[in-house]
Amino acid sequence: PAMSGTNLFTHIKYMMYTTIPTFIITIFIFFIIGDSHVIIEKNNIENFLSTLNNKFNINLYLFLVPLIVIFLVIRKIPAIPALLSGILLASIFAVIFQEEIIKDLSKSHVLNFNSYYLAIINSMSREISITTNNDTINSLLISGGMAGMLNTIWLIICGMTFGGIMEKTKLLQILATPIIRNIKSTGSLVSTTAGTCIFFNITTSDQYLSIIVPGRMFINTYKEKGLAPENLSRTLEDSGTVTSVLIPWNTCGATQSAVLGVSTFAYIPYCFFNIISPFMTILYAYLGIKIKKIKK
Repeated sequence: PAMSGTNLFTHIKYMMYTTIPTFIITIFIFFIIGDSHVIIEKNNIENFLSTLNNKFNINLYLFLVPLIVIFLVIRKIPAIPALLSGILLASIFAVIFQEEIIKDLSKSHVLNFNSYYLAIINSMSREISITTNNDTINSLLISGGMAGMLNTIWLIICGMTFGGIMEKTKLLQILATPIIRNIKSTGSLVSTTAGTCIFFNITTSDQYLSIIVPGRMFINTYKEKGLAPENLSRTLEDSGTVTSVLIPWNTCGATQSAVLGVSTFAYIPYCFFNIISPFMTILYAYLGIKIKKIKK
């Protein structure tokens, strides 16, 4: 949304027009595939559930935290106070319901203000791990906290700086001019934007650059064509964001492969949503479905 000139809630609302049909198609495909395959044995599922129940105090009250955050989002509360409310509520609920986890994270045998504070701050700021008797569960109960997000933040800052330099030195204009010259319709504009996003995912090896650079390249063209900025933000999302995991040398593809222990080319055939999304947004553009114009 920031790259295209719209706001977050408008972007999410407009994106749902292409995302929901793509989700439905994807679910249908997985339903067909899943109906003919046995993925995991029932005993393993029961073992996982038993391990989690023994380690955590799981109850319906815990659902209040995400429900309240969702309510704040629906009420269009700005992102920072909404997420901060979720963090504070989650911390309070952890103190109330997860005493054993508090002891583990604080390395303390007693519950007091110091142990509560250490457990909450550690879980938010640094890498933590919760140990159970199941290795598979242990691999899931690892978090990097805010420290784990620093690489992503650095990439965003570098990407925005790179995009800004390219724009102010007119290099983006030089790159975009021969491409834009051949654009004749809304459909060709959206398909060109989608193709550029995928091209940058392949060549720059980073998702953020595939959003930022095409966003700055085409923002003025969308305005000249009388198209609202949410058309651009939706195209960036449907083509730049979701296709990054399909590229083995992209930061997203490499991360997924490393975390899952599965090569990118092994999981690509099952990435139906990621493959369908760019085609869906291009189809909408050529058919003129939900293509919002700028109000004069």
